[in-house]
Amino acid sequence: MIIRLRLLMLMVTLVPITLAAMPVQYAMLYLAPPIARRIPMWWHRLLIRLVGVRITLKGDIPTDRPMMIVSNHVSWFDIPVLGSVMELCFIAKQEVNKMPFASLLARLQRTVFVHRGDRRGSADQARTITQRINSGDVMVLFAEGTTGDGHKVREFKSSLFGAAQFAVRDGEAHQVLIQPISIAYTHLFGIPLGRHHRTKAAWPGDLAFGPHAKEFLGKGAYDVLVSIGEPIVYNENSNRREIARQTNEAVRKLYAGSLRGRNQSTY
Repeated sequence: MIIRLRLLMLMVTLVPITLAAMPVQYAMLYLAPPIARRIPMWWHRLLIRLVGVRITLKGDIPTDRPMMIVSNHVSWFDIPVLGSVMELCFIAKQEVNKMPFASLLARLQRTVFVHRGDRRGSADQARTITQRINSGDVMVLFAEGTTGDGHKVREFKSSLFGAAQFAVRDGEAHQVLIQPISIAYTHLFGIPLGRHHRTKAAWPGDLAFGPHAKEFLGKGAYDVLVSIGEPIVYNENSNRREIARQTNEAVRKLYAGSLRGRNQSTY
């Protein structure tokens, strides 16, 4: 009953605001791109507050450009978590573009959709992301390629770092900063999430979205720790596989520290 009331209150508040903001965002994409970058961040912050999620931030929000954020991927809610922290855009699987309403919201946030199994189109997709990076957009890459179970960070796919490689190789950027970030769901209702309960926040790929979203939003009161590591420089001397390995190691260390409670600070 309580979950249903929470979901009803969320829908009654969020849906009208979202419907009113969508045409404004669409217009800003063409008339005022800087504002179009900021509106999604405001929307994500509203969602975070309405759901009851509390974000703790460790580290400084990066300001240097060009930059690409590389993060672990625990849940679909990682998107509003990161989206509430700073102005950014996402790199998403093409399957997201087929999800009703979610695809529309993603396009309004200028998400780049990629076919991760399309080798022929991978170069074109990398060039598209490169253009966005060079134009000043901060692109978020979930380099595991899928969501996990919340227990560990999986290996990163080096092919997904192709955009940074293109940016440097084509001479448009002297270097690209790869910014490691970890996302950890640490508490629910103030109670630490142990190994067994950590999967409650996670959204493994074989779990249907609807039931998980209903349960997550109905509970809501998660504590999420976002840890920002030291940036890794990708330049003309860099090796894509080695950068992927270094970034993976950095995110794993951040995530492990978050689960041990070492990275606490206020946001």
